[in-house]
Amino acid sequence: MPTPISQIRNLGPAMAEAFARVGIQSAEDLHELGPDAAYGRLLAQGHRPHFIAYYAMVMGLQGRPWNDCQGAEKTALRARFDALKAAAKAAPEQQKGHARMDAALAEIGVIRRSDQPTSSRPEKK
Repeated sequence: MPTPISQIRNLGPAMAEAFARVGIQSAEDLHELGPDAAYGRLLAQGHRPHFIAYYAMVMGLQGRPWNDCQGAEKTALRARFDALKAAAKAAPEQQKGHARMDAALAEIGVIRRSDQPTSSRPEKK
């Protein structure tokens, strides 16, 4: 039976849900992909980049508390994070289109985006 992502130190239900939306369903999947490839998937699908979330995940995959990252190690992780952001920004239009496609599918009710309200009642205008 696969281990839930939320069982990895520093990663809770919100990150588990974000990873599930990009096809990373278990802790084993996340370990196999590695932190950079996994976070790159999130960015490719329009997830907002957040350095603390990235390094908390890296630390969690090492079994360490999120705030254990300091000094030169944190500087090196920042460089890796910035490279991931740059790669996501420079991704071909075909990959960038996934976020637009997801928005269109969410608009017609086929999928639910994380930034959509969960209520089934229409919003007041």
